[in-house]
Amino acid sequence: MANSILGRMSTLMRANINALLDKAEDPEKMLDQMVRDFTENISEAEQAVAQTVGNLRLLEDDLREAREACQEWGGKAAAASQKADQLRAGDKLTDASRFDELAKTALRRQLGFEQQIQTYAAQVDQQTILTEKLKDGLNKMRDRREELVQKRGELIARAKLAQASVHVQQAVKSISVMDPTSDLNRFEERIRRQEALARGMEEVAVSSIDEQFDQLDDEMDDIEVEARLAALKSGAAPRLTSGT
Repeated sequence: MANSILGRMSTLMRANINALLDKAEDPEKMLDQMVRDFTENISEAEQAVAQTVGNLRLLEDDLREAREACQEWGGKAAAASQKADQLRAGDKLTDASRFDELAKTALRRQLGFEQQIQTYAAQVDQQTILTEKLKDGLNKMRDRREELVQKRGELIARAKLAQASVHVQQAVKSISVMDPTSDLNRFEERIRRQEALARGMEEVAVSSIDEQFDQLDDEMDDIEVEARLAALKSGAAPRLTSGT
């Protein structure tokens, strides 16, 4: 479990947030998922660290007990040897030999605990290194998560602004106001034609009125000619227009 957590810690520590955001369709969901992933992995890492620390404390207890036992059996061996020397000095050779054997047994026990001490000491060293690595990785994950939570708003705002800028640029690129076939130009051309038609109709109306007045003048002239002709035939003096 510890190795698995260490591997995940390493992966998360190397994670490039900007690169992940580049691939994300929804940066906000991506960041929220990253926060959840960090939180879940921190929880697992805390359990792994707790278990590793617990194992370390057990090994330390075993090492302490082995050292105490080693010292105890060393004391027993010394006491048995001293007793054997006293008995041997009193010519109690059989009892002295028995205590020497007890001293040897105690020394063998002491030797066994010394070997345990070496084993436990090596295990304690290894477990201590692993525990420190896990603690360091856990602290980095906590710091990384806090950094991510603090920057979440800023990163989301930047990502949305970047997306909006891209959309605007794409929209601008797709529109050309100089395109004569665009809807805007076609509509403007239609208005120009309507304006030209209105001007033409106005000129036609004015021309028609002028022609009517010209025709009226011609008719008046004809009436005057007929009147004068009638006057000539009747022998009357011709009627002159005013000013003649």
